[in-house]
Amino acid sequence: MGVKGFYVCGSTGEAFLLSTDERKQVMEIVKDCASDATLIAHIGSVNEAEATELAKCAERLGYNAISSVAPFYYKFSFEEIKGYYNRLADSVELPMLVYHFPAFSGVNMGAGEISQFLENDKFLGVKFTSNDFFTLEQIKSKFPNKIVYNGFDEMFLSGLSMGADGGIGSTYNFMADKFVAIQKLFAENRIAEAQEVQREANRIITLLCRFGVMQAEKEVLNQLGIDFGECRKPFLSLNDEQKSVVAKEIIPFIKGVEFYV
Repeated sequence: MGVKGFYVCGSTGEAFLLSTDERKQVMEIVKDCASDATLIAHIGSVNEAEATELAKCAERLGYNAISSVAPFYYKFSFEEIKGYYNRLADSVELPMLVYHFPAFSGVNMGAGEISQFLENDKFLGVKFTSNDFFTLEQIKSKFPNKIVYNGFDEMFLSGLSMGADGGIGSTYNFMADKFVAIQKLFAENRIAEAQEVQREANRIITLLCRFGVMQAEKEVLNQLGIDFGECRKPFLSLNDEQKSVVAKEIIPFIKGVEFYV
């Protein structure tokens, strides 16, 4: 299919609704099932001790890298955030991927701040979940050898056009083929065709947003025959009418889940 690996215990994995032991269990299961794929463990937590414990678990399991969203809620200064990242990076031998997600973390770093991490060899790159493509372009231009992953699924083609190397996204769980196609078409300079695939992906994403992205994504997977259950509270459950919309307006337009290659 073109999928190269997995970002484990991220937003779609409801990381912050899981206990530390549950996050470790998820990491172990993914390692057992996909040991030959590239595995990045999201170990972020506002509790640095928990994040460090998860980083060490990822190293023990043989993950390829760790990643963390910036510490949130308390409005930490950049120096405090920088210390958090550097201590996590130094706690293990694995490289670190910065998870830049200002809309959820409340931490909005510009190119200057992100550059301070990428200048350090311990940091392999950034998962850039923002529509600030000016900053993405600045980062990639300054650090061409670092990896920049686009984060917002609905803006994947936009990210590629500004230098992103690839993407990490939640809807990749059931329609990764669309994003693989977008990247291939973009590389071949077939932009109009890439836009058309992005439009189809965005039509589906628009429907997901009507019902709650996390909840709707799990329902898609349920209807594809993979029992994902429901999101944890306080997320609401989808009602029968919403599930019917998923069945009629999403399922026929996706190929379903295939094994990665």
